[in-house]
Amino acid sequence: MRIVHRVDPDKVPAVSSRRDADHAQGSGLVATGLRHAYGRLTVLDLDRFAVAPGDRHAVIGPNGAGKSTLLGVLAGAITPQTGHVTYNGRDITGQGPAGRARAGIGRTVQHPTVWPDLTCLDCVRVGGWHHRHHPDRTSLEVLDLVGLADHADQPAGALSHGHRRMLDLAVALAGEPRVLLLDEPAAGLTDTDTARLLDILHGLPAWMAVVLVEHHMHVVAAAAGWITVLHHGRRYTDGPADTVRADPHVAALYLGGGGGGDAARA
Repeated sequence: MRIVHRVDPDKVPAVSSRRDADHAQGSGLVATGLRHAYGRLTVLDLDRFAVAPGDRHAVIGPNGAGKSTLLGVLAGAITPQTGHVTYNGRDITGQGPAGRARAGIGRTVQHPTVWPDLTCLDCVRVGGWHHRHHPDRTSLEVLDLVGLADHADQPAGALSHGHRRMLDLAVALAGEPRVLLLDEPAAGLTDTDTARLLDILHGLPAWMAVVLVEHHMHVVAAAAGWITVLHHGRRYTDGPADTVRADPHVAALYLGGGGGGDAARA
């Protein structure tokens, strides 16, 4: 399968040494001056959010912090009231989800969005729609990657919640994105499926950037090299994952002072 590049699953991807240089050159996905409100409630107010090729970037924060809104803006599902989004130096602010998928930006959302009447295999075929040549063998390989090869001919609507989440991931990966946006991918997964999810994330190619919104901190710890903490739509702090997770102010904000665990839901 073309998108899989197996690495040591015990190693969290490091922050790219090219990160600052890539951002300076306009490489990757960059959002600046973002502001979005619903009525009088401002849900996002960010000066800058940047993802360089190969980043493993987690976004955490309490309920209502603006995390899902940020992913919606990056994916093209939400047009910010102010601000711009560029991808590899090109302004894509007005481009919708389909255009961004063609450009190489894939996404999963909080609640599974599979097509219930299609088979799992057909769902993955649809995920690769913008590739001229996407043979069944490749689609089956994607299903096998997420543990659903035995369900290829089963209607997606008949899957369990956890399996629907894994199918959503398969659909996103079928598009061979260069930037993968994941909104709470571990929600509702069994321990076995969570372990498979982490194995998949560890096995993604080095050129693929991943932006992960997740409230399970053990998943963040295992998958992210860089963390941004949002609070009331604004950046509270960001930096290398180990540094941010060790910050007592982050623990107090996000974990209620407990210093660990999964206390706050994104």
